[in-house]
Amino acid sequence: MTNSKNPSNNSSKSNELYAIAEASGQQFWFEVNRYYDIDRLNAKEKDKITLEKVLLLKDKNSITIGKPYVKDAKIELEVVSHKRDKKILVYKMRPKKKTRKKMGHRQELTRVMVKSISTGTSTPKSSSKKETVKKETKPKSEKSTN
Repeated sequence: MTNSKNPSNNSSKSNELYAIAEASGQQFWFEVNRYYDIDRLNAKEKDKITLEKVLLLKDKNSITIGKPYVKDAKIELEVVSHKRDKKILVYKMRPKKKTRKKMGHRQELTRVMVKSISTGTSTPKSSSKKETVKKETKPKSEKSTN
């Protein structure tokens, strides 16, 4: 039981601020001061990159979900290095035809470090107001039909 308690305590401290964002056609879970390997970007080492396609943001107090993206939310990345992934082997064979093809592939990657995650504060307030308006209008329409 001690093992299950320790990771939950550590994860709650480290997961106070995180974001899920789109980068190079995939969705990543970004945390501050961590590095990630994403598909090759056209940037030099030590360049700053800003991701604006943030799908979800979690602060200490709230979670903001975008429709489809969160407004005014940005993730600042710094390019650490360019590298290549492990080689994977692709083997194609057509049975009974004596046709075989063996190929290898190494994916080109860019290692980035997350410097900061900035949040937009106007989005959660406006969404809560819209929900209360919708709840008030539904009972009025039901009373008028009876």
